Amino acid sequence: MNTTMSATMAALPTDEERKAVRRAVNYRRIVIFLRIALAVAVLAAWEMGVRIGWIDPFFFSQPSAIWDQLVAWLTEGTAQGPLGQELLVTMEETVLGFLIGSVLGIFCGIALGRNKLAADVFSIYIKVANAIPRVVLGSIFIIMFGLGMGSKVALAVVMVFFVVFGNAFQGVREADRNLIANAYILGASKRQVTFAVVFPSALSWILASLHVSFGFALVGAVVGEFLGSRHGIGLLISTAQGTFNAAGVFAAMIVLAVVALAAEYLLTALENKLLKWKPAQFIEHGM
Repeated sequence: MNTTMSATMAALPTDEERKAVRRAVNYRRIVIFLRIALAVAVLAAWEMGVRIGWIDPFFFSQPSAIWDQLVAWLTEGTAQGPLGQELLVTMEETVLGFLIGSVLGIFCGIALGRNKLAADVFSIYIKVANAIPRVVLGSIFIIMFGLGMGSKVALAVVMVFFVVFGNAFQGVREADRNLIANAYILGASKRQVTFAVVFPSALSWILASLHVSFGFALVGAVVGEFLGSRHGIGLLISTAQGTFNAAGVFAAMIVLAVVALAAEYLLTALENKLLKWKPAQFIEHGM
């Protein structure tokens, strides 16, 4: 009985732990409040600057006009079709490019990171390909694959591949050599070492690159649509630009920003799930 009570009391949080939890909760609330306050202040200053004549609405529009444009797109649709349909096209291109580019980047990064000869042979070609401006590649892909989804996916793949490849390659090179040597001593094969030691070691590098690469995939899809397409958010931006509709350009940017934030949230949740084994980092809140 005494042992059970002692175990129960030991499981209860201490006063210091309760205070730490309260500080963390309060800090999170302060961060959220400051984020909202900053956004409201910027939008209010923008709107006020237009109304008193300090900002030219022809070039910079104004928050109220951007809101009206978003409402019009949601209720009446766009010139190309419903906003949801245009967003779906862009998301399909982005997700396909992100998945294909990530898989290719991870595979090539690990393969070349584990093979010095292959890395030395292909490194010069990878550097040359990475140096080519993406806009030029977008034009080439449109010539090759036409105005359909293929050209946008190809550009998104290229945008994602080099980011993921670089992190995967570096993650493999940063793997603990002592762990690798011990695994070989214990009789592990090269394949077992790759998947049981090297890949988990490089996983944090790879996941970090995914946060950035999804944004690049979205940029690749939108740029491809901007260069030439029949549907998509990039076409909305191009149409708004052609009609000098600054509110339409900003409204499309807001739609893309919401998509990017949602993707960032999902990727963060995935990273937290896959890296449960890593200890939580200590962050000083200054409180």
